[in-house]
Amino acid sequence: QASVLDAVGIGLRLRMFDLLQMEWFPAGHGAVLNADGYVELDAIVMNGKSLAAGAVSCIRNISNPVTFACSVLEKTPHMMITGRGANQFAEKLNIPQVAVEELVTDRAKAEWEQYRKYKQTVRSLFNTELVHDTVGAVAIDCQGNVACATSTGGISNKMAGRVGDTPIIGSGGYADNLVGAVSATGHGESIMKVTLARLILFHMEQGKTTLTVMYVPALLCHTQRLTVGTSAV
Repeated sequence: QASVLDAVGIGLRLRMFDLLQMEWFPAGHGAVLNADGYVELDAIVMNGKSLAAGAVSCIRNISNPVTFACSVLEKTPHMMITGRGANQFAEKLNIPQVAVEELVTDRAKAEWEQYRKYKQTVRSLFNTELVHDTVGAVAIDCQGNVACATSTGGISNKMAGRVGDTPIIGSGGYADNLVGAVSATGHGESIMKVTLARLILFHMEQGKTTLTVMYVPALLCHTQRLTVGTSAV
């Protein structure tokens, strides 16, 4: 029997498959390239029943970072592992690692060439309707258990080693059976300033619904200054 954590993972994989067919896939195959021309991925999963979370950041050569984040949650005492150490852990778990070429698409290369400066990328992609979105999912099961998952390749031409909001608990995602679950997308540096996922749940704790929470004056004030999107249950 699949758990609610399995559900968000499967949901993201299905969404990734849909995006892959369109060669628009910022969270694995087809992910954006950093300033050095490499794919570096971040992801988080969180279990609302236990508040356990698993996250990975700056990982390379792994096509499904959400599955890897689940392994961090289930098989380590930690919440996040990053960089070379994360890839070494993936090897121990026999998680398949793929060649760089398998993750890079012509679209990502063209975008990398077009936006050679990080600030130009932010202005062009996050202040217009051309936002390159992260993928996220939230789920609730018949027993009221909630979970969230978020995965991203970041922003085209980001500095090597840059980590955005996605793998940060309370920013890129948060799940708590007592309140709900949130997956956030958008400009990571902006989201981290207000720990957006947890902020939304804070307002839900005060009795706001998922449909009205975005109109809370304090939150509206924040989001008017940010370029973000969220999903919540």
